[in-house]
Amino acid sequence: MGKNIIERCEASGLRMTDQRRTVANVLQDAEDHPDVEELYTRASGLDPKISIATVYRTVKLFEEAGILEKHEFGDGRARYEAADRDHHDHLIDMNSGEVIEFVDSEIEALQERIAERLGYRLKGHRLELYGVPIKK
Repeated sequence: MGKNIIERCEASGLRMTDQRRTVANVLQDAEDHPDVEELYTRASGLDPKISIATVYRTVKLFEEAGILEKHEFGDGRARYEAADRDHHDHLIDMNSGEVIEFVDSEIEALQERIAERLGYRLKGHRLELYGVPIKK
């Protein structure tokens, strides 16, 4: 933890071309969960020579190396975020597609208790909630 995406790629032994560095920087700066098309739009703004195929290949390489985490939030688009981020869960607004990150200690404790009650030690989990805004 604490390393940026480029440092993690280098530590994993990945050869870092200029275009891979561009994609890594775009991912590092992302405050959302971009899909490949959005990554391409952002990366091509920095390097007009980058192709969408390069972005797809780079994302796949980073995912296979455990540097990126892939999310599928039910909208038909695979979205990505750095895999080394602190644990959090997601609430997906089904109207807008907005992804809201949250951490809730009660939910975390409940999941631990459920696993224990079923005879397991929890090693990881992923929680995605889907909802629509409450009209006020």
